Amino acid sequence: MFSILSTALLRDTPTATQPCCESTSLITMFLVALSFAYFSKALSGSYMKSTITQLERRFDIPSYLIGVIDGSFEMGNLLVIAFVSYFGAKLHRPKIIAVGCVLMSIGTFIIALPHFIIGRYEFETSLRWVVNSTLNPSPCPLGSPADLTQHGKLPQVPATGCEGDSNLSMWIYVLLGNVLRGIGETPVQPLGISYIDDYASEENAALYVGCVQTISVVGPVFGYLLGSLCAKIYVDIGFVKMETITITPADARWVGAWWLGYLIAGVITLLSAIPFWFLPRSLPIPDPQGPEECTPEQTRFIKDPPLLKHKYPADENTTFIEMAKDFIPTLRTLLGHPVYLIYLCVTIIQLNSLIGMVTYKPKYIEQHFRQSASKANFLMGVINIPAVALGMFSGGLLMKRLKLNIMGAARFAFGTSLIGYILSLFFFAISCENAKVAGVTLSYNSMDRISYDTHSLFTTCNSDCFCSASDWDPVCGENGITYVSPCLAGCTSSSGSGKNTVFSNCSCVGVAGNFTASTGQCLHKDDCDRMFPYFLALSVITSFIISLGGTPGYMFLIRCIKPQLKSLALGFHALSTRTLAGIPAPIYFGAIIDTTCLKWGQKRCGGIGACRIYNTTAYRIAYLGLTLSLRTISFIICIPGFILLGRQLRKEERNAIHGALANGGTELEALRKEEFVISNSDQSQQTVDNSTARETRL
Repeated sequence: MFSILSTALLRDTPTATQPCCESTSLITMFLVALSFAYFSKALSGSYMKSTITQLERRFDIPSYLIGVIDGSFEMGNLLVIAFVSYFGAKLHRPKIIAVGCVLMSIGTFIIALPHFIIGRYEFETSLRWVVNSTLNPSPCPLGSPADLTQHGKLPQVPATGCEGDSNLSMWIYVLLGNVLRGIGETPVQPLGISYIDDYASEENAALYVGCVQTISVVGPVFGYLLGSLCAKIYVDIGFVKMETITITPADARWVGAWWLGYLIAGVITLLSAIPFWFLPRSLPIPDPQGPEECTPEQTRFIKDPPLLKHKYPADENTTFIEMAKDFIPTLRTLLGHPVYLIYLCVTIIQLNSLIGMVTYKPKYIEQHFRQSASKANFLMGVINIPAVALGMFSGGLLMKRLKLNIMGAARFAFGTSLIGYILSLFFFAISCENAKVAGVTLSYNSMDRISYDTHSLFTTCNSDCFCSASDWDPVCGENGITYVSPCLAGCTSSSGSGKNTVFSNCSCVGVAGNFTASTGQCLHKDDCDRMFPYFLALSVITSFIISLGGTPGYMFLIRCIKPQLKSLALGFHALSTRTLAGIPAPIYFGAIIDTTCLKWGQKRCGGIGACRIYNTTAYRIAYLGLTLSLRTISFIICIPGFILLGRQLRKEERNAIHGALANGGTELEALRKEEFVISNSDQSQQTVDNSTARETRL
């Protein structure tokens, strides 16, 4: 339906002589198409972030490696963004955006590919090597910890099928697909925003950009909701009997149907490419109104006299060689702009903080407040992201209502960011206690102690059991303490199956004659349940306030440079932020988070897998401390930025006054010459009249 409507409206490329209403309808059509593209790319991007814990567990990789995968999207951008932004601005921008959407769709499908080429998910369990048995095996094999290897592992035969495993890890496909997504996303932002700013009327440009940016934040709402839905579904749904699965979505080993969301996101992204094939290369530029027709709002909106005429239509006849020759000088001119460089440094540091925080926020909610991945994604989608969307839209609306100039937009963005920073300090006070895990966060005699050591897992109550310290198969004792495995809990027998398995005769539990334990960790969320609502409320408030400055800050970027540098400035800004923020931030945030891990999982074929439990206090300090430290540095850099911006505006104002005086002097000289000619003419006429009068008297 949308493509048919687009074909009917856009059959011929409009010219400047066509009616203004047709130009308005075409820019509206482009706005709708670009909003849909922003929605689709934001949906798939946010879904990627919602699945980081699922990917960690499915491929048994640490957080820093997930950061590499997440940053690979920016690596794809890095490959082509400078050239797409510069050359694409002079070519057919809508069709280039369409090609990008198709590439994004293909990349999203590639991310889901490993699910269909690898075997079924085998989660870690202490009983995984027991085969050909119809009875429930004893969780406590006879032996002693002294029989273990130096790494605390059982000297048993590895799992079958490891000999045929490929040396190429399956997460490589996820990385390559994300790189292709990054390449495809490249033209959407710089070419789309510059197209709107070129062909929309000046008073509507900021509002249109605000609408597009708002849609780009609405996309993550559906992305996180999709992630929440898929996280509830078991990864191998339809291929395994769910009654045999002993873990729940709250378990650290649970993996949801992560692949399903990527298939859905890929289809949506593919559909978003269709409208751009029918949009024209250029649109009629709105005629500037004369001073007598301009409203006060139009004359005051984003004051910048030297850049008032910011429209820069595409050059239809420019050759590729000519564009290539102009690239280096143009880039040198752009980088010689001090205000632009300061803005670039500030946004790079701010985005390091923002990207690292957003990437691991669902994981922070899971680990710190002991919520399931499904619930964490759901809350991000329905509470946090809508606040961001409302803030960005409100920022664009306030910018138009307040009629902010460049300095006003910069101050507004700085003020909102500073208020959000001050409020974020209160996150340090919202905390939960560590989970009570015997031998990990506390000793077997219930004395608090956070220092994981394989030897601390063994004590007199499980000394008769031949247990492995590397397994993670937690059980909850009747005493409210979690044990790493039923063997380490000293359990000698079990009954039931699946999630209903009950372990008995657990010598380490020892609760008044009741020595049983059940599968899974003990919840103990009373303190977290009290603090979690405060965390959500503060998160919503800070997200809304910080996002208020998003649209004014972006419009400041567009208007602080010359119009012919606009597309390159946007592209180089995206290139720099992706290179210096989008790529490294998830990696070093993940590496720092890994240092707070207390118990690592074990891969099926040997080796360290994903982290099973974190030191929540250290996690909170590292995660929040790094986020706020980066923002502190950005505020310090803003100080010389405001000084340089003030000097630039005063210089431009003086130049404008001098220009006006020069023009006024020229006009005054012309007026004097005209008066002189008129005066001479009057004198000549008076002489003639006097002669005529004398002749008449004679």
